[in-house]
Amino acid sequence: CNAPDDNPFMALALLAMSVLLFVFVRKNALEGEYGLDAWPKNMKKLLYLIPLWIVTTGNLWGRLAPKYEGLGLLCSIVSFGLIGFLEELIFRGFLFKAMLKSGSAKTAIIVSSVTFGAGHIVNLLTGHGAPETLLQVAFAIAIGFLFTMVYYKGGSLLPLIVSHSLIDIFSVFSDRSSLGAWICMGVVLVLSVSYCLYLRRLETAPIHRS
Repeated sequence: CNAPDDNPFMALALLAMSVLLFVFVRKNALEGEYGLDAWPKNMKKLLYLIPLWIVTTGNLWGRLAPKYEGLGLLCSIVSFGLIGFLEELIFRGFLFKAMLKSGSAKTAIIVSSVTFGAGHIVNLLTGHGAPETLLQVAFAIAIGFLFTMVYYKGGSLLPLIVSHSLIDIFSVFSDRSSLGAWICMGVVLVLSVSYCLYLRRLETAPIHRS
C-alpha cells in the first residue's frame, strides 16, 4: 500500500472519522435533521432516482482496469466507501443545511456544490495527474449540483451516500484514460443539468422548509 488510496492506515483513519461523526449525529438525535432516518418519501416524483443510478454506474462504462490488487484493493474499496459517507454528511448535511438556514437556497446549493467539486483538487497531492484531476473536479461539480438538488427536494442523504460511495468504489476499477471515461463525463453533465432542471419544479422537502 504505497499510495493514500490503498493505504490501510488511511482506511482506519477514515473509519475512525466516520464512527465519530455517526456517534455525534446519534448522540444529538440529528438523524432527522440531516435526512439519515429514511429514504425520500416522494420517490415517484423524484422519478425513483433513475438519473442518479445511471450516473452511479458511469465509472463502469469504459475499459475496466483495477488500480490495485490484494490488500491494496480492499483498502481502497473501504476508503472510498467511507469517503462517500463523510463527504455527503459534511457537504450536503452540515455545510448545505447551515447555509440554508442563514441564507438563500440558491446560494447554499451553489456554494456547497462548487466547494465539493473544487475540493477534489487535492488529488494532485496523492499522485494523480493534472488531466485526471481536472476531470475529477469537473465531474464532482456536476455531481455536486445533482446530489444537492436531490437532497434539497428529497430530504434524504441515504441514497446520496449509497450513490457517492459506489461512484468512488467503481472508480478503482475504471480506466479514466479510456474513451468511456469521456463519454461518462458528457452523459453526467447532460443528466445533471436535465435532472436538476426537472427537480427545480418539485416541492422542497419538509426538512428544508423554514
